Amino acid sequence: MYIVFLNPQGNFDKSDSFWAEHPDFGGQLVYVKELALAMGRLGHRVDIFTRQIKDDKFNAFSETFDSYPENGNVRIVRIPCGGQKFLNKELLWEHLNEWASNIVEFLEKQNDTPDFITGHYADGGIVASILKKKMNIPYSFTGHSLGAQKLDKLLQLNNDLEALNKKYNFAKRIEAERTTMKYADIIFVSTIQEKLEQYHHTLYLDVIANKKDVFAVASPGANVKVFSSYPQEIDNLYNKKFKEIIDRDLDESRTKLPFIISASRLDEKKNHLGLIRAYANDLTLQKKANLAISLRGVDNAFKDYSNLKPEELKIMDEIMLIVKDHNLYGKLSFISINSQTELASFYRFMAKNKSIFTLTALYEPFGLAPIEAMSAGLPAVVTKYGGPADVLKEKDTEYGVLVDVFDEEKIAKGLNIALENHSMYQKLGIERVNTTYTWEVTANTYLLEIKKVLINYKRDNKITIPEYFLNSENKEISLDFIKKIIKETENSNG
Repeated sequence: MYIVFLNPQGNFDKSDSFWAEHPDFGGQLVYVKELALAMGRLGHRVDIFTRQIKDDKFNAFSETFDSYPENGNVRIVRIPCGGQKFLNKELLWEHLNEWASNIVEFLEKQNDTPDFITGHYADGGIVASILKKKMNIPYSFTGHSLGAQKLDKLLQLNNDLEALNKKYNFAKRIEAERTTMKYADIIFVSTIQEKLEQYHHTLYLDVIANKKDVFAVASPGANVKVFSSYPQEIDNLYNKKFKEIIDRDLDESRTKLPFIISASRLDEKKNHLGLIRAYANDLTLQKKANLAISLRGVDNAFKDYSNLKPEELKIMDEIMLIVKDHNLYGKLSFISINSQTELASFYRFMAKNKSIFTLTALYEPFGLAPIEAMSAGLPAVVTKYGGPADVLKEKDTEYGVLVDVFDEEKIAKGLNIALENHSMYQKLGIERVNTTYTWEVTANTYLLEIKKVLINYKRDNKITIPEYFLNSENKEISLDFIKKIIKETENSNG
């Protein structure tokens, strides 16, 4: 088959440039790349369509074509829209019809039409629906995260819908998600919980009410070659760096202790502060283990972290205040990890002294990071809110420790349990990944569902795309439909 992935935000190249340095270069890109490569290894031809960028600040994305040397079946195709400069995903909406039109032109010139399209995130999804209308190509939608959940959380902090919409373009995002869901031939979710919690939100219920049979569970996986628990030759490049940082940051008497490792970007919803407070308030935990926090692009946070973004600076200032108030100096290390391969080496380095991984996010749609850590040999202590509840537990077997992240005592208790039962959870974690969470398993699930659609596919002549996405000039999407649903929900609950 010839399969196209649509991912206009962020970007792709053979070096994974800028990954984790910007919110648009996060886990979604890992998902798309690894799934595409797995499909390629299974013999299918795959194009990742993304946006062409000619910007000195993002200097790896100017050429139309790129590829991954290890896989000749996968091609990166960069299609222009919205000028040449990098644009945050919140600013892409008005340029997506141009991107769709340019994709149509590209496909017509190459005289080769895809058998199937996979749309990723709301922007890739709405373009998939436009292409289905224009070219009669069936598509799937993988939301990764949905706007309604983000809106809910932000409204709890700032009950100003108009201001939030101005910053995050929620009306456009949620309308794009609703349209994409309505016409999708498959909706891929990572867990049953994602289907029941995210897609059954009141803002989507009316469009999925008659589409429950289109959902398919395809959990992401770990690249088990990169995130292997066995020593790799590349580890020799990094181990000296890791040791030097540990010796620099920790008291000499503590350098042999295990570590509690946090390796997510600085973001309020990742709840670094809850983790730090849990550690700071548990003296027993401090005696057992050190704390290590990944902080990309900062060489020595105890000296200077002023190059962080404003929202990251705020979190770091609060972290440092807790460190000072509880005298955590010598027990805590910050380390800059700059690639997937370095992160995997770091995990293996830490696994040798019985360290553990933790992700204390307030909510995690799936949680690929714990799977990668488990694959490399680290037991995982993870939020119970969201997808990890399905990943780390099946029936009566617990493959890691799930914690209530809104209770810092319970976070600390979970960390203590994992440290005390390191060997058991290490073995269970590796077993869980190898049997259930590899990209080959994910790819086979996608391909099976795609083949089912293609066997019975008939042209849909009733696709209606909101006018904004076809001609955004001087047009906006009203917030009225969101306000109406929010009001109806409040009345029903009140």
